[in-house]
Amino acid sequence: MADQAAAQEFDILVLGAGSGGYAAALRAVQLGFTVGLVEKGKLGGTCLHNGCIPTKALLHSAELADHARDAAKYGVNVTLDSIDMSAVNAYKDGIVAGKFKGLSGLIKGKGITVIEGEGKLTAENAVTVNGTAYTGKNIILATGSYSRSLPGLEIGGKVITSDTALTMDYLPKSVIVLGGGVIGVEFASVWKSFGVDVTIIEGLPSLVPNEDAAIIKVLERTFKKRGIKFSTGTFFQGVEQNDDGVKVTLVDGKTFEADLMLVAVGRGPSTANLGYEEAGITMDRGFVITNERLHTGVGNIYAVGDIVPGVQLAHRGFQQGIFVAEEIAGKNPVVVEDINVPKVTYCDPEIASVGLSEKAAKAKFGDDQVESVEYNLAGNGKSSILGTGGLVKFVREKDGPVVGVHMIGSRMGEQIGEAQLIVNWEAYPEDVAQLLHAHPTQNEALGEAAMALAGHPLHG
Repeated sequence: MADQAAAQEFDILVLGAGSGGYAAALRAVQLGFTVGLVEKGKLGGTCLHNGCIPTKALLHSAELADHARDAAKYGVNVTLDSIDMSAVNAYKDGIVAGKFKGLSGLIKGKGITVIEGEGKLTAENAVTVNGTAYTGKNIILATGSYSRSLPGLEIGGKVITSDTALTMDYLPKSVIVLGGGVIGVEFASVWKSFGVDVTIIEGLPSLVPNEDAAIIKVLERTFKKRGIKFSTGTFFQGVEQNDDGVKVTLVDGKTFEADLMLVAVGRGPSTANLGYEEAGITMDRGFVITNERLHTGVGNIYAVGDIVPGVQLAHRGFQQGIFVAEEIAGKNPVVVEDINVPKVTYCDPEIASVGLSEKAAKAKFGDDQVESVEYNLAGNGKSSILGTGGLVKFVREKDGPVVGVHMIGSRMGEQIGEAQLIVNWEAYPEDVAQLLHAHPTQNEALGEAAMALAGHPLHG
């Protein structure tokens, strides 16, 4: 971290240096503000050190393992001898270390004062760190989130969270993943690719329950084909552990056994004992309640990222950090609704979505006011070359703009860029259909879906 400067008064004081906090700090100095950035751990927060970056590194290693297994059908004769977790971790840790070094240098180079230690909000304009009070004309709360558990479910021993899963130096023979959301299916995908027997327990009726029904159907079918087992629709009741492993019981009495259980039931806001309530900030189950412009209603205090109710994604926090810096500067930035924040789940097959699902669109506009189309990746040349199935689904308001794009297939996360532009700029399918999509790419699938929804499908 940068050296702690003597200055104790700032235009903007940021509590937390994760994606939301450091983005706010960087944009603020661009706008001419003096900035103090408080962090008790490492710059970059969960995303860089315990979340996005290390998990995606593991997923890349997992992808290579699958490629090695399947290489013969592409005419490449190789064998997969083993997974060396020490080498996997060294690769993962090297990526994280490189990004951390770059971010630290950037923060220092921009003249941001990094204040090391655990900060606590002690007044409407003050944060105390290691007994020293620092003041800010504006304060941005960006303290992030932690891997949460269920009431009564203790973490320890053979019951682990993603934090432990990311540092394991061995592969268990079998794992139960409690939770079939984003974190759960990503770790399930990694472990299966590494040769681990995996079972997902999800109390809701399906895996990735926040996705469009068409996407869920493809994911569950593909996971079954990959040999990833899952139980949905029945809630977890309890777990017992001994030297041999864990035994999980569901509320209907059904049991499952494995070497380990990963608790992947979501993330909770890191706000306890930080002085938020004492400052008069409205809280709800640990979350900081703000208006749509991220102001807390107290003094000049704002909040960004995972502590604000909504989708807990690094790029959402990043954008909110930029938004608040610009809001303080009087630039009146545009609010991006959570529903239009792009989302990618990096399991195999990848899921990418933005905007309303078909069900949500019908609830908003009416059943007869929504049109949708699905383009199957079987018709896409590049997807066939890569050996992936899947689909692209467009949802539009009848005679109106595209309000949702939903995709599934290997590497389809890379197509979320155009998808989020289509939705956020309220493009019509007829507009997108006129755009060129290079051949052969998976990107063509978006053009094909747009043409189909515009009423003139070229293929089919």
